[in-house]
Amino acid sequence: MSVERPVAEIGLLIYPGAQTAAVHGLTDLFEVANRMADEHGSAQLPRLRVSHWQVDSRCEPQRVFDSFAAGDSGPLVAVLIPPSLLGLPNTEAMEGLSRWVQARHAAGATIGTVCLGAFVLGQTGLLDGRAATTHWTQAKPLSERFPKIKVHADKPIIDDGDIITTAGLMAWSELGLRMVDRLLGPSIATSTARFLVIEHSDSAQQCGSNFAPVLGHGDASVLKVQHWLQSTGAVDVSLAEMAQCAGLEERTFLRRFRAATGLKPTEYCQHLRVGKAREMLEFTNSTVDHIAWTVGYQDPAAFRATFRKITGMAPSEYRNKFGVGTPVVVARA
Repeated sequence: MSVERPVAEIGLLIYPGAQTAAVHGLTDLFEVANRMADEHGSAQLPRLRVSHWQVDSRCEPQRVFDSFAAGDSGPLVAVLIPPSLLGLPNTEAMEGLSRWVQARHAAGATIGTVCLGAFVLGQTGLLDGRAATTHWTQAKPLSERFPKIKVHADKPIIDDGDIITTAGLMAWSELGLRMVDRLLGPSIATSTARFLVIEHSDSAQQCGSNFAPVLGHGDASVLKVQHWLQSTGAVDVSLAEMAQCAGLEERTFLRRFRAATGLKPTEYCQHLRVGKAREMLEFTNSTVDHIAWTVGYQDPAAFRATFRKITGMAPSEYRNKFGVGTPVVVARA
């Protein structure tokens, strides 16, 4: 008797001007990933269910496509927002979409954007105070429209745990592979990329996947703390503050947090900090000591030990292997 595999549903948004090539490309990419997973014959790997959600007015998105012909639908594990080919999306026409995305995020879905999709996410307020990337030609307009967002258009992808933003118009493939990595593992992501003959960032493959927090556990109090930690970078937070954020007594919070996420709060914060440190090592020239301080470590030696424990290499080794190098500085006349 065959064991029924779990299902993980990914929602793709279709809004006015959305790039249909990205929507259909992601749909095909996830189907290829399902085939790669089928070959492993593991009952533990979920089957990826892809749905399309369309919005044409201020109403909330409606499901217009489902890769599963029948069956009940659970909460979405991710919502991916494709780029726009018609310029900047109209804010007023996206009110229903914004409410819908906020609700999906609050329910535990990871939100991912491609290129100008960051503008769609920006109007929800979920990026306020957080780092995001978009196409280099639209970095200034994004900053002007949403001044609370920390825009880094020099970075091709910013994986911030519960929110992932990508810069390039064709970056939907890397976003899709990042989700495959999270849901099906790095081996399936690599096999999918190889089958499609597309590139896949090797920093996650060779040095452990970027931290992908468990968000679909259903514990609203714990999820509230997770979103708070993501937004603050888990810098200078105490157990008492986390328990207060959750509205729980400390011992109860500890038990429920570990049950929901599989990690102790301190371990969870370490993973978040190391994830941000990896990003800085790849894309900046800041010293290791400065990075340690920026992500919340007063003792650089403790940071180095934690970084090696999680990634398997020293910060300097990581930078030598995955760093993009010194950026070109354009002299001004």
